[in-house]
Amino acid sequence: MEQRLTMIGLGVRDVAVAREFYSGVLGWTPSNDMGHIVFYDLGGYFLSLYGEEALAEDAALPFERPLPAFRGMTLAYNTNSPAEVDAVFETLRAAGAEILKPPQEVFWGGYSGYFRDPDGYAWEVAHNPGWTIGSDGRARPAEGTASGDP
Repeated sequence: MEQRLTMIGLGVRDVAVAREFYSGVLGWTPSNDMGHIVFYDLGGYFLSLYGEEALAEDAALPFERPLPAFRGMTLAYNTNSPAEVDAVFETLRAAGAEILKPPQEVFWGGYSGYFRDPDGYAWEVAHNPGWTIGSDGRARPAEGTASGDP
């Protein structure tokens, strides 16, 4: 797995409140605002704000207070194809990594799975058909889309 970071997903209690903070307080402009999820382009990687319970469900993690198993965020590594996602998971399995959710087609039209690092942080490995990952490791939206809509 190449060393890169493509998206930081923050689980938030209230997307509207979080959007107001990032847009209103920090002055950031969403690259895509779908109401239930907001994306910010951070110059080669993205930050997403997503309801914490929905994000926990997508990662196949329990949601509870306090957050012992799910810490309110995931880290994402994106690839250019579902086959690359599978190859990463083959390497992870061979290394004995804890697989939270095997790679599969997902509701937003992509293909992804989740694993946990030794410290308990959840990582998603995903192929988003609306993105291309350049040779520099940066995610780029497909032509004709504002953010590579998921």
